[in-house]
This record gives sequence, structure tokens and C-alpha cells, in this order.
Amino acid sequence: MSQTRQPFHLLMLMAIVMPLAFASWMTLLNNFSIDVAAFNGQDIGLLQSIREVPGFLAFTAIFILALLNEQRFAILSLLLLAAGVFATPFFPSTIGLLVTTFLMSTGFHYFETLNQSLKWQWLDKDQAAQQMGRLIAIGSICSLSVYGFIWVADHLLNLSYMQMYLTTSGLALLLVGYMWLAYPIFPTPVEQHKKIILRKEYWLYYALTFMSGARRQIFMVFAGFMMVEKFGYDVGDIALLYLVNHMFNFFFAERIGRWIGHVGERKALLCEYIGLILVFISYAFVSDRFIAAGLYIVDHLFFALAIAIKTYFQKIAEPKDMAATAAVSFTINHIAAVVIPVTFGIIWLTSPSLVFLIGAGMAGVSLVLSRFIPRVPSPQNRTSDFIQVSEYSKSNP
Repeated sequence: MSQTRQPFHLLMLMAIVMPLAFASWMTLLNNFSIDVAAFNGQDIGLLQSIREVPGFLAFTAIFILALLNEQRFAILSLLLLAAGVFATPFFPSTIGLLVTTFLMSTGFHYFETLNQSLKWQWLDKDQAAQQMGRLIAIGSICSLSVYGFIWVADHLLNLSYMQMYLTTSGLALLLVGYMWLAYPIFPTPVEQHKKIILRKEYWLYYALTFMSGARRQIFMVFAGFMMVEKFGYDVGDIALLYLVNHMFNFFFAERIGRWIGHVGERKALLCEYIGLILVFISYAFVSDRFIAAGLYIVDHLFFALAIAIKTYFQKIAEPKDMAATAAVSFTINHIAAVVIPVTFGIIWLTSPSLVFLIGAGMAGVSLVLSRFIPRVPSPQNRTSDFIQVSEYSKSNP
């Protein structure tokens, strides 16, 4: 087999295509929705809740896998994602944005579910954290290119929203076609379950995943909206801010992955959640646009530490559970994501600061949960000694 036709190289190409379509959609969203559809905080909350519905339904991917190869399904999901972004500027209305967002999001969430499963199956456990960090860095290079293009297109070329959307999503569609035609079907190391699996042994992973979904919404929905509504950032400013975020990912994501592999998942997540508590509290009271931008950059950098949740599960799970658990965990991740944008959008109308203070409380819950991760996770050691001793005491009074 050609050295350029290996599973990791396909993961690399997927890491390019996904942000090529999604980064342009996300960067332009707030300005496009405000400029064209006159959205307020409640409207954007509704749209973001609609966007997360396919994530809540991600468990249905396991049923489709009974009929379709996992690798092919992932590529088709990227096709749906790119097509949804391509269609966005053609329907500049509230209903139009809701429909194209749902289409784009269905492809995005199915792809993310399958992509995580393929990483768990194709990456070696000893190198997974570093390789996942490398894939984040590769995706960030692509995102940097998208943000740089949007900044130039807006500030220098005066391109329309239509032209910007079609350029990035059109290129994504071409690369999806290349992946479909150029790569063979790679065998899976272990035959995967084709049914829904919920195991009590994975409870800590499920809990961390649920809280991660809640935390992500605070960043993706309301931190970005604050930059536009409160501090007046235009589309070029948002693109530049995203560019800085992904420049940090490019330089540090692989190093962070290597550091997680060295210090372990428990310490990495403790650092993340303590940092998030401080960032969210600062969001609630920030009044300077440049300090707000700094907080936004730091907040984004913490996402790389979430690799630790994924490698923790990879170390404790049975190999045949990977695909089914990826589907279920994405649904768990999005239970909060479906509810938070629309409900917090209502809170935002009266108290934006309260949204971020609640986010700090969520990070505190995650901090407590991270204490239950064992220092050396394995299928025989899934939770900390404290949990194991407590359970033993109950069963042996």
C-alpha cells in the first residue's frame, strides 16, 4: 500500500476538510445572522439549539453502520457538512438559516462521531495523545488559512458573504470527492458492535463528556456572540481572533498532547477546569475589548486539553466498544447542548454575566469529576482508588 494511502494520512485529510467548511460557517455566522437576519441573543440561541439537535441524535449513527462502512460513512458525512455550508448564503432568512444549519450540522456531528471512533481504532494507545494533538494542529493550519482568507476577503477584496461561503465550501466538496476516490477501505482492527451500548463501567467518561458538551456551548455560542454584540467586533475582527486561536493550536496542540501523555489525563483535566473557572468568571465582568479577546484565546487553548477525556476512554474501554460508545457519547455530549443555547439565550436578554457565572459552576463540577480519574487508567482500573475502595466497603461490610 502506498505510504500516502495509510489510515493516519486519511485522518489528516479529514482534519483539513472539516474545518475548511465548518470554520468558514462559524466565522461568518454571527455577522451574517445579525447583518442579514437581524438576530438577537434569543434568535442565535434558537439557531444554536437547532444546530445541536443532530448531535443529540448522533447515537443513530450506530444503526447506519449496520448498513454502511464506517470509513465511507465518515466521508459522506463530510459531504453533507460541506453541502450545508455551500447552501447557506442562498437562503438568507431565519427559516433558511435554520434549515441549512440543520443540514450542515447533521454532517458535522455524524462525522465527528465517526472520526472519534476511527481515531480510537486506528491510533496506537501509546502515541494517541500526541497524534491527536498533531491532527488538531493540522486542522488549525486549515482553519488559519480560512480565517486569513476571510480577513483578506472582507478587508481588502470586499467579497460578499456569498463569495466567501462558496469559495471555502466548494474546495471542501472537491477534497471530499478526492478522499472517496483515492483511498481504499481500511480494515478495522476489531469488529465493532452494531448496537447501542451503555456500560456502567464507563460512567465517569459519560459524566465528563456531558459536562464537556455544556462547557463548549458557553464558548461557542455566547463568548463569540459577546464579542460581536458587546464589543462591536466585525467579521474581519472575528476572523483575526480565530486566526490567533488556531495559531496557538498549531504551535502548541501536539506539545499539549505529548504533555498529556507524560503527566496523565487526571492532571491535565485538573489544569483545564481550574483555568476554565477563572476564565468564565472573568467573562462575566470584563469591560475591555482587548482583555475579552485575550480571555477568548485562552479559553480556546484549553480545548486541546480535552484530548485527555478521549485518551482516558481509549485506555479503559474494550476494543469492540469504540464505534458504539463514540455514537452514544456524542449524544450525551449534546444533551446539554440542545438545551443550553436556547435557555441561556433567554437568560442572556436580562443578564449576560449570569450565563458565564453558571459556566464557571459547570467547570467546577467537571473539576470534581476529574478527581475520580485514576493516575494509570486501564480496563482493570477505570476509576480512582477512592471509588474502588468505597464500592468494596459497601459490598464487604
